[in-house]
Amino acid sequence: METGGAPETTGYRAQLGRDSASASGDSPGLDSDHRDRQSVCDTSVRSTSGSGTSVHGTAEHPDQAAETSRSRTADRTLIGRLERGSAGDGDPGGPGSNTDAGTAVAVHALIGPADAGGREARTFTADAIVLATGAHDRTLPFPGWHLPGVFTAGAAQALAKGERIAVGRRVVVAGAGPFLLPVAQSLTAAGADVLGVFEAARPAALAKGWLPRPWRLLAAAHKGAELAGYAAHHLAGRVPYRLGRAVVEARGDGRVEEVVIARLDADWTPVPGTERTVTADAACVSHGFTPRLELSIAAGCEIGPDRFVTVDDRQRTSVANVYAAGEITGIGGVDAALAEGRIAGRSAAGSPASRADLRRRDATADFARRIDAAHGIRPGWTAWLRDDTVVCRCEEVAYGPLRDAAAATRQTSLRSLKLTTRAGLGICQARMCGRTVEDLTGAGSARAEDTTDRRPLAAPIRLGDLAGLATTWKDTHV
Repeated sequence: METGGAPETTGYRAQLGRDSASASGDSPGLDSDHRDRQSVCDTSVRSTSGSGTSVHGTAEHPDQAAETSRSRTADRTLIGRLERGSAGDGDPGGPGSNTDAGTAVAVHALIGPADAGGREARTFTADAIVLATGAHDRTLPFPGWHLPGVFTAGAAQALAKGERIAVGRRVVVAGAGPFLLPVAQSLTAAGADVLGVFEAARPAALAKGWLPRPWRLLAAAHKGAELAGYAAHHLAGRVPYRLGRAVVEARGDGRVEEVVIARLDADWTPVPGTERTVTADAACVSHGFTPRLELSIAAGCEIGPDRFVTVDDRQRTSVANVYAAGEITGIGGVDAALAEGRIAGRSAAGSPASRADLRRRDATADFARRIDAAHGIRPGWTAWLRDDTVVCRCEEVAYGPLRDAAAATRQTSLRSLKLTTRAGLGICQARMCGRTVEDLTGAGSARAEDTTDRRPLAAPIRLGDLAGLATTWKDTHV
């Protein structure tokens, strides 16, 4: 799976991945219309100088990221965009200076329809690579969240915007973050009766996150117009918006028939006696986003204590010739991803970033910090769990057995805990439950290589294709 030879003096840069930089940007948080799409191809990334690191993952043409979900089943074969540039033409210490002229990056790809057999194996050797693999919704578990009718907010929005399909007739939207607002708007536009938007953050938390140094929000003043549009839509549709509330249980015989909503304290602990039951056939719940770090970790990029890829002011990672942009460096919304993507692309091509993009990136970084301060997950949410609450939906691992296994074995290794309980070993490979398992057991957060973000195979691949990779790559030296 390794390609030999150093890159030519003049070559191409590869941009790999998908991110909200291509989203429509109609959310004060970010638009996830394309986050739940099927992967286009599987890839492997490694350096052609030295030992390198192999990566299997997903890639999508940047132009395809703006397609509606109607295109998901199309036969798409393009994995990325190759842009012409000169190798190693940045001044030392300046833009492009981490591009080592003696080291190239090889992108291994399986090209063809997602999940199809017999896809063509190709290798693209580039002087630099930009990782922009995006993020997916994180939903905290609650009793009944495994029932049909419980959706992530991103999946519900994708269906509503792309297919004009409402996930239910009577829908509750809950969780944390400004992303809940456009989700509710999309659902009402698709014909659903949205019974309310229930934000877990209390007024004090919102004030702490959004009110300090308000002049810094001037750089994101256009978000105010978006917020006003959502408010007008909610008022016109009489959609309630409640702070300090959460869905703490879903009930039903075979599918969601009602949800229980409770008031939360400042730590997100449910306040006893405040529960109320709402008849609904769908609940759309998201508590923020989890960056897709598989390729970044496999490439050897440094991951910070905040669980994002560490980059400098030119979006350079700790690995030569590897750049990162978008949600894998911080959840800041579409504006942040757009600015970071342009900076990373120009840096990878050996050109200086524009001052305008640098200013936009700095402004959006402040916006991202405010989102986390106002809507970040608080530890009290575990109080709404019961022993029989399913934590890992794929393997049907409940909270009680998971907690007891961790305590009985005194395990601190996430790998060992997963093998003991099977939590995180299902079809989603811990994408939905991974960080929750870490939070509930205290395992795996110390090292990036022992977290649920590490997946040697970052996307499903047929065993036959995997077995044939070592002998079927067609090298394209670009």
